Amino acid sequence: MTRSDHDSAGDRAFMAHALRLARRGLYTTDPNPRVGCVIVSGDEVVGEGWHERAGGSHAEVAALADAGAAAQGATAYVTLEPCSHHGRTPPCADALLKAGVARVVMASHDPNPAVAGQGEARLAAAGVSVTSGILDTEAATLNVGYMRRMRSGRPYVRSKIAVSLDGRTALSNGVSQWITGAAARADVQRLRARSSAILTGVGTVMADDPSLNVRATELGDVLQPLRVIVDSRLRTPVASRILTLAGETVVMTASTEPAARRLIEDAGVRVEAVAVGADGRVDPDAVLSRLAELEINEVLVEAGARLNGALLQAGLIDELVIYIAGSILGANARGMFAMPELSEMSQRPEFDLADTRRVGQDLRLTWKNRPDQGKRDQGKRE
Repeated sequence: MTRSDHDSAGDRAFMAHALRLARRGLYTTDPNPRVGCVIVSGDEVVGEGWHERAGGSHAEVAALADAGAAAQGATAYVTLEPCSHHGRTPPCADALLKAGVARVVMASHDPNPAVAGQGEARLAAAGVSVTSGILDTEAATLNVGYMRRMRSGRPYVRSKIAVSLDGRTALSNGVSQWITGAAARADVQRLRARSSAILTGVGTVMADDPSLNVRATELGDVLQPLRVIVDSRLRTPVASRILTLAGETVVMTASTEPAARRLIEDAGVRVEAVAVGADGRVDPDAVLSRLAELEINEVLVEAGARLNGALLQAGLIDELVIYIAGSILGANARGMFAMPELSEMSQRPEFDLADTRRVGQDLRLTWKNRPDQGKRDQGKRE
């Protein structure tokens, strides 16, 4: 087994092709990772495939089927370590061995405890040459939620906020539609489509009556994300639009009031009680831990200042996607984060700018949480 620190241009080129294939599953593979595979004989691609949906063929199996007999003695480029266990499908490591590939080049190791190096070891023990680490950063980024869930026991949290130039999310009376333009709203549809769950608060449900579903037909047959409402006192109106749409909604609460619970459950919505924080409200860390148990990889937060503030204070926001419109709402309009006043600059949460781009007439800024702050992986399995 080798890890290439000076990988060849050819290896990188074929792995880049496998990553492009993997991205085709961006909206459809949950809860599985997005994986692509290319089979190469000499310098010729003889087979390719990607994982499309959970329960369907894994990327390696699809690529081997495409290659047929040409896979004998070939090299397989795969963006994630081949699995070595029986899950919804048989082990991909065994499929590669049966096809007679001579070499396997993989980008990332799979942190899933059911794999975790065992796929690589099985291949190497059978005499297959194995190289790892080719474009591993790019591959891990593509599966940032899966990697986080397997390593830390919680999903990757991305919070989307639309604001005015003065950082306001709504007028003082709560009206917020629409701060940003149509192009930005279409861009949010893509964020929703790649997410395993959309997380919001009951305040947003009561104020905006949002749908929080994927409506962009041009994205194809996407999986509808789980819609999650944080509702400490079970105030969600049963006539809310979010409860009536196709797909699944779950209400996470701190309430033990049986009548209020039955009212929501009678509307066909699951209600789950989770741990309570020091403030008597739902503990956001408990919500994320429960979502990880439900095999949720990426969470998109579309909520108001209270929930965003609670997540920020707990160090649970991994990424901020801020859409800035060219308008001013004024000092009395609502802000992004409800949190206690800071007394020292050292107390401020900090994020690193990762991306800047224009979306229609608006500006989209992506900020990543600094790895040395927040709860991110504290006390979790590594």
